[in-house]
Amino acid sequence: MADRIRLLPEVVANQIAAGEVVNRPASVVKEMMENAIDAGAKRVQVNFRDGGKDLIQIVDDGCGMSPIDARLAFDRHATSKIAAVEDIYALSTFGFRGEALASIAAVAQVELRTRQAGDEVGTCTEINGGQFAGQNPVMCPVGSQFYVRNLFYNVPARRRFLDKSTTSAAQIRTEFQRVALCNPQIAFELYSNDTPVYTLAASPLAGRIVDVVGRHVKQNLLEVEADTSIARVEGFIGRPAAAKRRNTEQYLFVNGRFFKSAYLTGAILKAYEKLIPENCTPSYFLYLTIDPSRIDVNVHPQKTEVKFADEEAVWQIVNAAVRETLAKTGAVPLMDFDGEGGVEIPVLERGAVYSEPRAMSDESYNPFRESYVDPSAPEPDVDFTGFDVPYRDAAPRVSDSGAATYESGPIRATGRFDGGFTLPDDGETFEEYVSGGLHRAQSELEFIPSEAEAEQQYLEIESRPSFTDPLPLAGGYVAALLGERLVAIDVRRARERILYENYLRMLTDGKSASQRLLFPERLELSGDEYALLEENAVDAAALGFDLEYAGEGTVEVKGVPADLPAEGTDRMLYDLLQVFSLPVAAADVRREKIAAAMARGAARGGVRTLTREEAAALLEQLSAAGNFSYSPSGKAIFAEIPPEDIRTRLG
Repeated sequence: MADRIRLLPEVVANQIAAGEVVNRPASVVKEMMENAIDAGAKRVQVNFRDGGKDLIQIVDDGCGMSPIDARLAFDRHATSKIAAVEDIYALSTFGFRGEALASIAAVAQVELRTRQAGDEVGTCTEINGGQFAGQNPVMCPVGSQFYVRNLFYNVPARRRFLDKSTTSAAQIRTEFQRVALCNPQIAFELYSNDTPVYTLAASPLAGRIVDVVGRHVKQNLLEVEADTSIARVEGFIGRPAAAKRRNTEQYLFVNGRFFKSAYLTGAILKAYEKLIPENCTPSYFLYLTIDPSRIDVNVHPQKTEVKFADEEAVWQIVNAAVRETLAKTGAVPLMDFDGEGGVEIPVLERGAVYSEPRAMSDESYNPFRESYVDPSAPEPDVDFTGFDVPYRDAAPRVSDSGAATYESGPIRATGRFDGGFTLPDDGETFEEYVSGGLHRAQSELEFIPSEAEAEQQYLEIESRPSFTDPLPLAGGYVAALLGERLVAIDVRRARERILYENYLRMLTDGKSASQRLLFPERLELSGDEYALLEENAVDAAALGFDLEYAGEGTVEVKGVPADLPAEGTDRMLYDLLQVFSLPVAAADVRREKIAAAMARGAARGGVRTLTREEAAALLEQLSAAGNFSYSPSGKAIFAEIPPEDIRTRLG
């Protein structure tokens, strides 16, 4: 029988391997961005077209490559990251297997332009479907420029089953966000079909999180920091009140590498136990630093799974770090955070033998010993017979004001002492007198049978006062009379209350007044913000927003509420997104929060001095509001100027 086992051609082997390493356009972006970071880049630009199927372009200002390295980089298992198998367990780079470029080049048309700092010209290397196409000198800046065109063009079956362009674009944004959050010290740019999506400057970690996720997360971040001999944990977690049903703001990193771990996610959720609803998830951005020899990242081709040598200890450290941060904010109780004089608690390890402290007890303790008995206490076997001290025999204590107190045992009576005290002279004891007094008091109460019909009680009050005689003042205030009182009204807060009532009515009735913009305003949102706004499109329309969802995170604002200044549209929508991202509450409570956010935004800005007619109209609307004393944020709308203050100032 003829031999049937044979070696596959290298091109076919690379195409098969590409299915594991590069299974979609987002995988290409991830691998190429990580290569740029390993090359020491300070700025990385990413551009893709048609969801990455047509073009993926990665430009960096790293160290670049020599002509020979540029050619060898596309050979399988060619890498500069490791030299021996032991190096895998001491990695300080993202890449190490030397498979990514070979796999990408096997299923696409790849062009690499690169130049080192000491070279006068660069090198242009072309690979088509795994076949070397040529290498020529070219003028280019220091760094590397990768062009990946027509992904999976030579594997039609794989290309046919790729996700649609919008889904692929969302996946690319997700991978871009993960790499950008890992490296806040590097500037990143992302373009979709040559349109900017992200422009991230180098910044501190908190600033990078806000830039990537959105401004709504800024006020909900709580800093986490814990350092132990096993692992260091730092980063941020979200406040329990900001937990959401659909939450994608969950990131775990170890040694600068994004990874997924249901085990450590459980440690975080355990710390939030009973602080958030069961169907909600908090936000977290946690960065672990662990000795590279204690973790294994060579578990999965996508490098998103990590094995820990001290898995249980890391679980405890993460859980304790999150709980401590929540306790510092008052979310959970914690006794003390002073580390001085603290006891080092060993981490529980399997197979370790621990000695328990010996229980201590006082064997000579006897609760019935005579020394424990109170000699003034009554005898326990004697029946209680009441008080038999005659009331008339009780000696009164008289104060300077003439108030008298009669005491007999634990019972006390008070009265008026004027040289004599008229008391019943029938030998009635003190206890009998008090009991009889209670009975006499009860007998004087009017008896109302339970079968009697309930009658509605009415409270007569004066009609609600209104504002009169307005006098505009500089600085955004109005003086007026409220009934017979002189008051000063804050115009901005009054307007906020009126707008709140109007927006609340719009959300309830579904009727709104909108003004068209002469030139539509274009807003670029993150993927999560775009989805959140689209999910709450009904409420946005009820408020008067005319929005067109163009996809790719782009929203065109064609109309705004009639009371909203056109220049505050973007800020108003971001404020609304913060409200939309809060956990779902009762419908009426949710409407109140949305209306309050809209009212704050519409009333924001400088306030000019009103005319008398404008002040009168404003106060008339305020008088008709449900509550004209306080703004929706709880601040006083007006303050009374009492006559005493006027007299004091006039001398």
